Amino acid sequence: MSIPSDGLSDEEIKEILEKFKVVAVVGMSKDPMKPGHYVPKFLLRQGYKIIPVNPTIDEVLGLKSYPNLLEISEDVDIVNVFRRPEHTPEIAEEAVKKRAKVLWLQEGIYSQQAVEIAKKGGLTVVWNRCMMKEHSRLIGSKPYTTLRRL
Repeated sequence: MSIPSDGLSDEEIKEILEKFKVVAVVGMSKDPMKPGHYVPKFLLRQGYKIIPVNPTIDEVLGLKSYPNLLEISEDVDIVNVFRRPEHTPEIAEEAVKKRAKVLWLQEGIYSQQAVEIAKKGGLTVVWNRCMMKEHSRLIGSKPYTTLRRL
């Protein structure tokens, strides 16, 4: 099954990246070789506030990790998801309850059910896109190849 397009234009993606700066990263990893680690690390260096969400870790990159979105006391703009598609409907429900603005499913991640939940809750939904790649492409930043040396 191929993943359908999220239908968002480059202008809409760029606006999301420029307007919203508080990013809860669901599935953030301590493993520097995993996208769930180096993508949020990249975003942190671009000026985003990163809030790790992973019940199996206490902190990563010096940041406190939360077991789920609802445990975060502050407002969240973007919920950036690094979890398998079958876990995303529950995350979408939490994102709606949290009153996030955007549910962003990373590259290779799509769930029609999660998209419907988030859209019904008023969120903009981005899927099958990498925040780091989109930021680099639309706004410009350090190339991906230098990231692992940071």
